[in-house]
Amino acid sequence: MDIGKWIRSWPVYRQVTGPDALGRGKAAQSARSAGLTPRTASADSVAHSVCPFCAVGCAQKVYVRDGKVVQIEGNPDSPISRGRLCPKGSASKQLVTGPQRQTKVRYRAPYATEWQELDLDTAMDMVADRVLDARRRGWQERDGDGNRLRRTMGIASLGGATLDNEENYLIKKLFTAMGAVQIENQARI
Repeated sequence: MDIGKWIRSWPVYRQVTGPDALGRGKAAQSARSAGLTPRTASADSVAHSVCPFCAVGCAQKVYVRDGKVVQIEGNPDSPISRGRLCPKGSASKQLVTGPQRQTKVRYRAPYATEWQELDLDTAMDMVADRVLDARRRGWQERDGDGNRLRRTMGIASLGGATLDNEENYLIKKLFTAMGAVQIENQARI
């Protein structure tokens, strides 16, 4: 190993001999870190979102490359969080990219005795089809006197006490938009 090259690569040497006497810039930077680029630089697009963890509503920028999330950061334009995220919000990328994320569900068909594995997209399509079918079959356009009802009696919702206000608000809006009238929450019963 060339001792001169090693000494020149030493941060203290660069600090003493270069223009960065306080060692706050290039003098303290290693060759490896000088070659790094931010994950956000390679993103194709940026989607704006809100952190899913609590009711504060911190805004996030979701950086996407080739249809995959590469980084999630706080949005500095947010009047709520001003670009900051708590540790949970900073780790929210794991919700969509983590290896522990479930991509398969267990499904047991009616009258079946065995469970089978389905991919998440197939299961979500099955749920959507069943919700739409129940809505259609239970739909009431008018009552016996001809009064307009525009509701379905085929769908109901019972929320849990672990849901926060925002989740309950969205569930209420979704089920009301679908025409459901039986919308309740366990915490209120």
